Amino acid sequence: MIDRLEMFIALARERHFGRAAEACGVSQPSLSAAIRQLEDQLGVQLVWRGSRFQGLTPEGQRVLEWARRIVADARAMRDEMRAARHGLSGVLRIGVIPTALAMVAELVAPFASRNPGVRVMILSRSSVEILQQIEALELDAGISYLAGEPLGRVSAVPLYDEGYHLLVSATNPLAGRATVSWAEVAAQPLCLLTPDMQNRRIVNGLMAAEGVTAAPMVESNSIVALIGHVAAGGWASVIPDRMETLIAGIPGVRSIPISTEAATGRSAVGLIAPHREPHTPVIAALLDAARRFTRDQEADF
Repeated sequence: MIDRLEMFIALARERHFGRAAEACGVSQPSLSAAIRQLEDQLGVQLVWRGSRFQGLTPEGQRVLEWARRIVADARAMRDEMRAARHGLSGVLRIGVIPTALAMVAELVAPFASRNPGVRVMILSRSSVEILQQIEALELDAGISYLAGEPLGRVSAVPLYDEGYHLLVSATNPLAGRATVSWAEVAAQPLCLLTPDMQNRRIVNGLMAAEGVTAAPMVESNSIVALIGHVAAGGWASVIPDRMETLIAGIPGVRSIPISTEAATGRSAVGLIAPHREPHTPVIAALLDAARRFTRDQEADF
């Protein structure tokens, strides 16, 4: 039954019988037969059928919730037994918000050193995508903001607080300043992350708290694209303060701390993972690495 539930989850994700079959490594007739067998076994229709996939029935939606729980538990059991025999191994998929990509190695490097049998896959995702894909079993964990989006039932470990700097070219009149205000930031020819990114919504909120509004001339879902525009000259952007060490190696750009009059100008970023007891051995090891990281950060201050 587990195999059929995994095929059903793939069909719900892909919304196409052919793509779901390819994802599961089976033929399309085999997948269709497995879905019908699952329907017969449960006594309900799961999928609206026509000449192509037309969505899940109400019963199918409810079964999908159960399928994700059952499959997640089955995978956790397999992982625990494999770890007991051979140690930690497999692939760990971590979704990371773009503003945290520069620091993720600080968490992954010590984790990988302690667990050399685990291969880590880092995927750039928005905060909403991370939550959705953890729920859909497409990601194992995420690094995201801990406030703003409703996190639901997840295990969370705070990693650090994100502050903000203005990034400008060395020829910008503000380049020599020790700090700038959000009002001065708003007056720049800005390139910012797209509105679907939580970082952009945070920046908008900090500006609004001081009575100004961002009107970016360029938007991107990539921090690298924003930095490239600033380096090319004529643009300015807002970057997380933890990226300052990386920016220092780029000639012709300057990073300036942004002062704020708002109650808080920093945003908590942390590791999130499915709330499950017990956790899989790999996720338990990752959570432990996150707690070690946090303790090390606190010891530095």
